[in-house]
Amino acid sequence: MKVVIAGAGNVGTFLAGDLRRAGHEVLVIEIDPDVASRWGALDVPVVVRDACEVSALDVAGLATTDVVVAATGDDEDNLVISLLAKQEFAVPRVVARVNHPKNHWLFNQTWGVDIAVSTPHLLASLVEEAVSVGSLVRLLQLESSGAHLVEVTLAPGSPAAGQQLAQLGMPRDATVVAVVRRAHVVVPRGDTTFEVGDEVLVLASPESEDAVRALLVAGVPEQGP
Repeated sequence: MKVVIAGAGNVGTFLAGDLRRAGHEVLVIEIDPDVASRWGALDVPVVVRDACEVSALDVAGLATTDVVVAATGDDEDNLVISLLAKQEFAVPRVVARVNHPKNHWLFNQTWGVDIAVSTPHLLASLVEEAVSVGSLVRLLQLESSGAHLVEVTLAPGSPAAGQQLAQLGMPRDATVVAVVRRAHVVVPRGDTTFEVGDEVLVLASPESEDAVRALLVAGVPEQGP
């Protein structure tokens, strides 16, 4: 897989090294020559240009790139890079870093972003997931579809406890993707019976989230037809 990363800061450096070790073809675009000069030891090619310019992205070979990562420390730059990658070069997958949570709403398909990664939002979700039992927690949003990966640890009184998956009546646009039970992953099937303490992961559309909550969380009124 060919990956182009815009931004050679700490995030870009870590990501490039990790992907390179995994065997992927990686190239980095960095506007600052001093920052770019430190990359020799990583064995990753660097284009010293402004990634917000079409000519720089052309030199980097975006026409044949599988994934672009806009990882600079500036949200405006990341949006411009994402839009150019998608509109000018039709890159299949564009991942963008969100530096300031207040800007997260901008990082969507209108700006060419398939996946937006906001570190503060991710940390908040992980903290909430670690301490919440019986609450529906959003772990990840897929920008391309708007679907959410949500998690709930079944508490006593959950409507799902003791029920088989096939009996729950999950909405059509929601899917149970995994159940973690006593540190083991259970691949959910129709006859999988839920237990108190199960960590249930569901991929759900925004429209189905309330229905999923009613099926899994104790004390939530059932949704009407």
